[in-house]
Amino acid sequence: MSEEALRLYAGLGARPVINAYGHMTMLGGSTPSPLVGAAMELASRYYVDMDELLEGSGRVIAGLLDCPAALVTPGCAAALFLGTAACMSGADPEKMARLPDVAGLKSEVVLQQGQRYKYERVVRMTGARIVPAGDAAGTSAAQLEAALGPQTLALLYPAHDEREGLVPLQEAIGIAHRRGVPVIVDAASRVYPVDGLKKYCAWGADLVGYGAKYIGAPNSTGILCGRADLVEAARRHGFAAFERRGLPGAGRALKIDRQEVVAVVAALREWLAMDHQARFAAAGRRGQRLREGLAGLPGLSFAPEAGEAAWLSVAVDPQRAGRSADQLAEELRQGHPAVWASVQGEALQFDLGPVWEGDEAVIAARVRAVLG
Repeated sequence: MSEEALRLYAGLGARPVINAYGHMTMLGGSTPSPLVGAAMELASRYYVDMDELLEGSGRVIAGLLDCPAALVTPGCAAALFLGTAACMSGADPEKMARLPDVAGLKSEVVLQQGQRYKYERVVRMTGARIVPAGDAAGTSAAQLEAALGPQTLALLYPAHDEREGLVPLQEAIGIAHRRGVPVIVDAASRVYPVDGLKKYCAWGADLVGYGAKYIGAPNSTGILCGRADLVEAARRHGFAAFERRGLPGAGRALKIDRQEVVAVVAALREWLAMDHQARFAAAGRRGQRLREGLAGLPGLSFAPEAGEAAWLSVAVDPQRAGRSADQLAEELRQGHPAVWASVQGEALQFDLGPVWEGDEAVIAARVRAVLG
């Protein structure tokens, strides 16, 4: 553990966390690599015209992702907001200035009922209204097409949620395009396998949003990519065009710094060139050491039972352990530093990817202390 880092957060009234939960926004998202950190430090040396930087970095990212155009955004939620605004107004300054007043503009965003989720909120912040297709039991192709009407602005598709009973994304793109409706894909975490960074645009999605924290960029960054005209309209809605060109876009509040823009490009290059099997192997060794550190404690069983994996599921028998998985997780969160793991049923799920080397021993010691 780093005593200096512990003191830093203590001085700010916040409890430091050993993150075995995942790359969660609420926990700070990511830990940029030394390469990304060095790029951010280098970018600090000079100021820059942010409008120019966003345009130029977008060209670089588009080349890396084999897509027509791209834009660095302050997170995937901002990418969805700016993308929706772009579909509403295009590059028309008069229409841009109206938002979130959508009178006279197409403002319905179709979403399959079974895919409704809390992040649709950022789409509605533009003034758009969600129109569900199908019902909780599922959506057929005919139901999806019937939901696309004359006021349909776009089809929103969360890429993490493709289940039986829902119209698959590629089919949904075809249905929407036959009706002249653009498709916005929320692909926030779909960065591995790395083809997830390219396939949605290749399938014909008009706009795709990613959370750049998942590729090792800062928590506050994202990428919007896709059709050149819509990405350009999204850029015009942004803070830099508001200040530099006086365009009355809806995204003035969504500011990002030059260091963050540079960090996204550096992280993307590193991610695309990374040996991901080596990354998983390192996390797997931490998982094995965690399992070994918990061996022999009553009421605990493990999956996988042996070997190396980048995650460890610890099932908790409440009778033998003296507490449930939920109770154990809560007690771990109350320590200093706190240990965060997710709970699924009666098991704690430890994601070893974001755990710093050596902290798996701290987690094991904390569990042993809690269980007495």
